Amino acid sequence: MEGENVSTQPEVPGEPTQTSTALLETATATLQGFGPVNKIHQHLCAFHFYAHDMTRQVEAHHFCGHQNEDFRQCLIYDKPDDDGKLIGLEYIISEELFLTLPDNEKPFWHTHEFEVKGGYLFMPGVPGPIQSQDLEKVCKTYGKTIHFWQIDRGDSLPLGIPQVMMALTRDGQLYPNLAQDVESRFGISFAKERENRAYMTGPAHGLHPLGNAAGRGLQTVLREVDCKPVESVPSVFV
Repeated sequence: MEGENVSTQPEVPGEPTQTSTALLETATATLQGFGPVNKIHQHLCAFHFYAHDMTRQVEAHHFCGHQNEDFRQCLIYDKPDDDGKLIGLEYIISEELFLTLPDNEKPFWHTHEFEVKGGYLFMPGVPGPIQSQDLEKVCKTYGKTIHFWQIDRGDSLPLGIPQVMMALTRDGQLYPNLAQDVESRFGISFAKERENRAYMTGPAHGLHPLGNAAGRGLQTVLREVDCKPVESVPSVFV
Protein backbone atom coordinates (compact mmCIF):
# COMPACT_ATOMS: atom_id res chain seq x y z
CA MET A 1 0.00 0.00 0.00
CA GLU A 2 1.35 3.41 -0.93
CA GLY A 3 1.51 6.44 1.32
CA GLU A 4 1.92 6.60 5.04
CA ASN A 5 -0.16 6.91 8.15
CA VAL A 6 0.71 9.51 10.77
CA SER A 7 0.05 8.64 14.41
CA THR A 8 -1.77 11.40 16.30
CA GLN A 9 -2.17 12.02 20.02
CA PRO A 10 -4.91 14.67 20.34
CA GLU A 11 -5.17 16.51 23.64
CA VAL A 12 -8.44 16.09 25.52
CA PRO A 13 -9.96 19.48 26.40
CA GLY A 14 -10.80 20.26 30.01
CA GLU A 15 -9.39 21.46 33.29
CA PRO A 16 -6.69 19.42 35.10
CA THR A 17 -8.02 16.94 37.65
CA GLN A 18 -8.48 18.72 40.97
CA THR A 19 -7.09 17.44 44.28
CA SER A 20 -10.64 17.03 45.64
CA THR A 21 -11.53 14.80 42.68
CA ALA A 22 -8.39 12.70 43.18
CA LEU A 23 -9.18 12.25 46.86
CA LEU A 24 -12.73 11.21 46.05
CA GLU A 25 -11.45 8.67 43.55
CA THR A 26 -9.10 7.26 46.19
CA ALA A 27 -12.00 6.86 48.60
CA THR A 28 -14.34 5.19 46.10
CA ALA A 29 -11.53 2.90 44.91
CA THR A 30 -11.14 1.71 48.51
CA LEU A 31 -14.86 1.19 49.11
CA GLN A 32 -16.02 -0.26 45.81
CA GLY A 33 -15.27 -3.40 43.86
CA PHE A 34 -14.28 -3.47 40.20
CA GLY A 35 -14.99 -7.06 39.26
CA PRO A 36 -15.18 -6.75 35.46
CA VAL A 37 -12.05 -4.61 35.24
CA ASN A 38 -10.16 -6.82 37.67
CA LYS A 39 -10.62 -9.73 35.26
CA ILE A 40 -8.33 -8.04 32.74
CA HIS A 41 -5.26 -10.28 32.60
CA GLN A 42 -3.32 -9.37 29.47
CA HIS A 43 -2.24 -6.54 27.18
CA LEU A 44 -2.21 -7.14 23.43
CA CYS A 45 -0.89 -4.63 20.90
CA ALA A 46 -2.09 -4.80 17.30
CA PHE A 47 -3.31 -2.62 14.43
CA HIS A 48 -6.83 -1.88 13.21
CA PHE A 49 -8.14 -0.21 10.09
CA TYR A 50 -11.60 1.15 9.40
CA ALA A 51 -13.75 -1.48 7.69
CA HIS A 52 -14.66 1.01 4.97
CA ASP A 53 -11.23 2.65 4.57
CA MET A 54 -7.99 0.66 4.84
CA THR A 55 -5.94 3.85 4.51
CA ARG A 56 -7.00 4.82 8.03
CA GLN A 57 -4.92 2.65 10.37
CA VAL A 58 -4.44 2.93 14.11
CA GLU A 59 -2.32 1.35 16.82
CA ALA A 60 -4.63 -0.48 19.23
CA HIS A 61 -3.80 -1.60 22.76
CA HIS A 62 -6.16 -4.30 23.99
CA PHE A 63 -6.63 -4.99 27.70
CA CYS A 64 -8.44 -8.30 27.82
CA GLY A 65 -10.15 -10.68 30.19
CA HIS A 66 -11.57 -14.15 29.60
CA GLN A 67 -15.22 -14.92 30.23
CA ASN A 68 -14.42 -18.56 29.44
CA GLU A 69 -12.15 -20.52 27.08
CA ASP A 70 -14.21 -19.50 24.03
CA PHE A 71 -14.89 -15.84 24.77
CA ARG A 72 -12.80 -12.89 25.89
CA GLN A 73 -13.53 -9.17 25.88
CA CYS A 74 -11.08 -6.30 25.52
CA LEU A 75 -11.00 -2.58 26.24
CA ILE A 76 -9.01 -0.80 23.53
CA TYR A 77 -6.81 2.24 24.18
CA ASP A 78 -4.71 4.35 21.83
CA LYS A 79 -1.65 3.80 24.04
CA PRO A 80 -0.80 1.82 27.19
CA ASP A 81 0.05 4.84 29.35
CA ASP A 82 -1.95 6.30 32.23
CA ASP A 83 -3.40 8.97 29.95
CA GLY A 84 -4.39 6.49 27.24
CA LYS A 85 -7.77 7.15 25.65
CA LEU A 86 -10.46 4.47 25.58
CA ILE A 87 -11.17 4.32 21.85
CA GLY A 88 -13.08 1.08 21.42
CA LEU A 89 -13.69 -2.51 22.37
CA GLU A 90 -13.26 -5.96 20.90
CA TYR A 91 -14.93 -9.29 21.51
CA ILE A 92 -12.84 -12.35 20.69
CA ILE A 93 -14.48 -15.74 20.17
CA SER A 94 -13.39 -19.23 19.22
CA GLU A 95 -13.97 -20.66 15.77
CA GLU A 96 -16.62 -22.92 17.26
CA LEU A 97 -18.66 -19.93 18.45
CA PHE A 98 -18.09 -18.03 15.21
CA LEU A 99 -19.58 -20.88 13.20
CA THR A 100 -22.80 -20.63 15.23
CA LEU A 101 -23.34 -16.99 14.21
CA PRO A 102 -26.01 -16.10 11.60
CA ASP A 103 -24.52 -15.50 8.16
CA ASN A 104 -25.53 -11.83 8.22
CA GLU A 105 -23.51 -11.40 11.43
CA LYS A 106 -20.29 -13.10 10.31
CA PRO A 107 -18.97 -10.21 8.13
CA PHE A 108 -18.57 -8.02 11.24
CA TRP A 109 -15.92 -10.42 12.57
CA HIS A 110 -12.29 -10.53 11.46
CA THR A 111 -9.72 -13.29 11.65
CA HIS A 112 -6.50 -13.11 13.67
CA GLU A 113 -4.40 -15.70 11.85
CA PHE A 114 -2.36 -13.33 9.69
CA GLU A 115 -1.64 -10.70 12.34
CA VAL A 116 -0.57 -13.39 14.81
CA LYS A 117 1.58 -15.41 12.39
CA GLY A 118 2.90 -12.19 10.83
CA GLY A 119 4.13 -11.02 14.23
CA TYR A 120 1.93 -7.90 14.24
CA LEU A 121 -0.11 -8.91 17.28
CA PHE A 122 2.02 -9.20 20.40
CA MET A 123 2.10 -8.84 24.19
CA PRO A 124 4.41 -5.97 25.19
CA GLY A 125 7.00 -7.00 27.74
CA VAL A 126 6.09 -10.69 27.75
CA PRO A 127 8.80 -13.22 26.75
CA GLY A 128 8.17 -15.01 23.45
CA PRO A 129 7.68 -18.53 24.87
CA ILE A 130 5.00 -17.27 27.27
CA GLN A 131 3.28 -15.22 24.56
CA SER A 132 3.21 -18.22 22.25
CA GLN A 133 1.12 -20.27 24.65
CA ASP A 134 -1.80 -17.86 24.27
CA LEU A 135 -1.16 -16.63 20.72
CA GLU A 136 -1.48 -20.22 19.49
CA LYS A 137 -5.11 -19.93 20.64
CA VAL A 138 -5.67 -16.37 19.41
CA CYS A 139 -4.47 -17.44 15.96
CA LYS A 140 -7.61 -19.55 15.60
CA THR A 141 -10.10 -16.93 16.79
CA TYR A 142 -12.35 -14.24 15.34
CA GLY A 143 -12.82 -10.70 16.67
CA LYS A 144 -15.55 -8.07 16.45
CA THR A 145 -14.22 -4.55 16.98
CA ILE A 146 -15.96 -1.20 17.31
CA HIS A 147 -14.07 2.09 17.67
CA PHE A 148 -15.86 5.07 19.19
CA TRP A 149 -13.04 7.62 19.01
CA GLN A 150 -11.53 8.47 15.62
CA ILE A 151 -8.15 9.57 16.93
CA ASP A 152 -6.53 9.22 13.52
CA ARG A 153 -8.44 12.34 12.48
CA GLY A 154 -7.04 14.21 15.46
CA ASP A 155 -10.42 14.36 17.22
CA SER A 156 -9.97 15.63 20.78
CA LEU A 157 -13.28 14.01 21.81
CA PRO A 158 -15.12 10.85 20.64
CA LEU A 159 -17.08 12.38 17.77
CA GLY A 160 -19.30 10.84 15.14
CA ILE A 161 -20.74 7.39 14.63
CA PRO A 162 -18.97 4.32 16.07
CA GLN A 163 -17.29 2.34 13.30
CA VAL A 164 -16.56 -1.32 12.65
CA MET A 165 -12.85 -2.05 12.43
CA MET A 166 -10.91 -4.83 10.72
CA ALA A 167 -7.47 -6.41 11.15
CA LEU A 168 -4.58 -7.18 8.82
CA THR A 169 -5.08 -10.17 6.53
CA ARG A 170 -2.07 -10.06 4.20
CA ASP A 171 1.27 -8.43 3.51
CA GLY A 172 1.34 -4.92 2.07
CA GLN A 173 -1.61 -3.58 4.05
CA LEU A 174 0.16 -2.01 7.04
CA TYR A 175 1.95 1.31 6.56
CA PRO A 176 5.71 0.73 7.00
CA ASN A 177 6.21 3.84 9.14
CA LEU A 178 3.48 2.72 11.55
CA ALA A 179 5.07 -0.71 11.85
CA GLN A 180 8.56 0.71 12.34
CA ASP A 181 7.36 3.13 15.01
CA VAL A 182 5.82 0.34 17.08
CA GLU A 183 8.83 -1.93 16.58
CA SER A 184 11.12 0.84 17.82
CA ARG A 185 9.08 1.80 20.87
CA PHE A 186 8.45 -1.76 22.06
CA GLY A 187 11.75 -3.33 21.04
CA ILE A 188 10.20 -5.98 18.83
CA SER A 189 10.95 -7.30 15.34
CA PHE A 190 7.88 -8.34 13.38
CA ALA A 191 10.09 -10.28 10.95
CA LYS A 192 11.68 -12.24 13.79
CA GLU A 193 8.31 -12.92 15.38
CA ARG A 194 7.04 -14.19 12.03
CA GLU A 195 9.87 -16.72 11.93
CA ASN A 196 9.17 -17.85 15.48
CA ARG A 197 5.44 -18.29 14.85
CA ALA A 198 5.61 -20.08 11.51
CA TYR A 199 4.41 -23.32 13.11
CA MET A 200 1.13 -21.81 14.36
CA THR A 201 -2.13 -22.68 12.64
CA GLY A 202 -5.35 -20.77 12.05
CA PRO A 203 -8.99 -21.89 12.27
CA ALA A 204 -9.42 -25.63 11.79
CA HIS A 205 -11.99 -25.07 9.03
CA GLY A 206 -9.93 -22.42 7.29
CA LEU A 207 -10.77 -18.72 6.98
CA HIS A 208 -14.53 -18.43 6.60
CA PRO A 209 -15.53 -16.61 3.37
CA LEU A 210 -18.03 -14.43 5.25
CA GLY A 211 -15.46 -13.25 7.80
CA ASN A 212 -13.33 -10.15 7.30
CA ALA A 213 -16.31 -8.20 5.93
CA ALA A 214 -16.74 -10.94 3.31
CA GLY A 215 -14.02 -9.20 1.31
CA ARG A 216 -15.97 -5.95 1.02
CA GLY A 217 -16.15 -2.63 2.88
CA LEU A 218 -18.44 -2.00 5.85
CA GLN A 219 -19.38 1.42 7.17
CA THR A 220 -21.71 2.36 10.00
CA VAL A 221 -24.26 5.00 9.01
CA LEU A 222 -26.94 6.83 10.98
CA ARG A 223 -30.57 6.63 9.88
CA GLU A 224 -33.36 8.64 11.49
CA VAL A 225 -36.44 6.57 12.38
CA ASP A 226 -39.51 6.90 14.59
CA CYS A 227 -38.72 5.95 18.19
CA LYS A 228 -41.13 3.31 19.48
CA PRO A 229 -42.60 4.57 22.79
CA VAL A 230 -43.77 2.63 25.80
CA GLU A 231 -47.47 1.94 25.19
CA SER A 232 -48.55 4.09 28.12
CA VAL A 233 -46.54 7.08 26.88
CA PRO A 234 -48.10 8.89 23.91
CA SER A 235 -44.90 10.68 22.91
CA VAL A 236 -41.26 9.98 23.55
CA PHE A 237 -39.77 13.47 23.63
CA VAL A 238 -41.38 16.70 24.81
